[in-house]
Amino acid sequence: MSPGFEFTVPVLVVGGGACGCIAALSAREAGGEVLLVEQDERPMGSTGMSQGLICAAGTKSQAEHGIQDDAERYYADIMAKTLGLTDPVLARTIADHAGPTVDWMVEALDMPWQLDTGFRPAYGNSAYRVHGWRGHSGQDMVDLLHRRLDDAGIDVVLGARLSEVHADEEGRILGVSLSRPDGSVEHVGCGALVLACGGFAADHAMVARYMPEMAHARNNGHEGSRGTAVHVGEQLGAQLGDMGAYQGYAMLTEPQGIPVPPGVPVEGGVLVNMAGERFVDETADIAGMVHPVLAQEGEHVWVVFDDRIEAAADYIPEMQQLKALNALKKADSVPELAEMIGVPANTLQAALDATRSAHSSRMADPTGRIWGDDLPPAAPYRALKVVGAIFHTQGGLQIDGEARVVRPDGTPLPNLFAGGGAARSVSGPAHWGYLPAMGLATAVTFGRLAGRAAARIARPSAQAELSDR
Repeated sequence: MSPGFEFTVPVLVVGGGACGCIAALSAREAGGEVLLVEQDERPMGSTGMSQGLICAAGTKSQAEHGIQDDAERYYADIMAKTLGLTDPVLARTIADHAGPTVDWMVEALDMPWQLDTGFRPAYGNSAYRVHGWRGHSGQDMVDLLHRRLDDAGIDVVLGARLSEVHADEEGRILGVSLSRPDGSVEHVGCGALVLACGGFAADHAMVARYMPEMAHARNNGHEGSRGTAVHVGEQLGAQLGDMGAYQGYAMLTEPQGIPVPPGVPVEGGVLVNMAGERFVDETADIAGMVHPVLAQEGEHVWVVFDDRIEAAADYIPEMQQLKALNALKKADSVPELAEMIGVPANTLQAALDATRSAHSSRMADPTGRIWGDDLPPAAPYRALKVVGAIFHTQGGLQIDGEARVVRPDGTPLPNLFAGGGAARSVSGPAHWGYLPAMGLATAVTFGRLAGRAAARIARPSAQAELSDR
């Protein structure tokens, strides 16, 4: 029995991060009337805690930089990184549509995203395909998207949490209940519902259930990521997918809580434990590297690099923040650095010597890392104390190539869509399939597809039908 709705909107979007904003803007462009609701008073979400980077192929910015890349190569990279275990339909959709989505953001929304030539191909990407707003963070992306919502005349309600979804016997969404901080509840009808309300990394019980190996890891994701979309999907009989997938991160600075940019190890930075030893190939797995970090004795490890690598990452806001906080330990020699970070000088020296020997011989070092254009650290040195953390989940509601939420038999629910952290991504069943900047790639790509499809089905006749119920 649905409550009496106070009003009805054709398209209702839940979540004010990248996925929700792009869904709302796409729905409006397709002729739909849209309402976006966000649980926080200031929109942030996982997007706001990210670097604002998007992995996309075949973009105009790539072409301008002379980078040859296309959807086929992108798809092959996704399938290779996930060992063929991701959903091929979703992988194909991302490969085909992420590039056009970025171009649309640049051209139609006047968003200054360009190819980040400082983010070299690594961790599964075989080409330069990470795009961002140079010198700006994910929170800047959220703020800009909300300005674009205002420009488009899209209504946004802040401080409204999705507390209940109302549907008929066929699973058609009739509307939702929204809870306010003062305890009041509003009932809003809709012709189509887009769930862009994040994943479940902040729900400790869900993390323990679906990814027990991360149950005691630090959560550096948004505290609002508590599995709202999954709970809605379970209520409606939706299929879930890859619930054990997530982006772990091995380099969250302690105590600052700021991620070390991934370009630091890509350019030559190394991780050492409290014994002064290296223990992992820092270029093998951006997400999976969290596990060897968590396995080390002590409560932290160190990322060691040099002034050259610092300069290469200096345009990234996180590096700028770390420098402003004087977080970097600086030393002119290995013994001085060892004393600063509290590790044995002889083992640290041996570890760094082994990297240089491997680089000069073009042979793999003891961790299996093969050194090429990435140069091992040399004096003067830099070091940052880091811990392992979980950033965001990569499993969620199973969707199809149009971002429609589907049942276990593959049939779509009539008017329910999802994207971003709310939906299954293309990282496969665990942590090791994550490609850099894939989180926002799925958010904006499936957000755009969801918004356009939701606008198509939320026709005026459907709105009138809902209003009569």
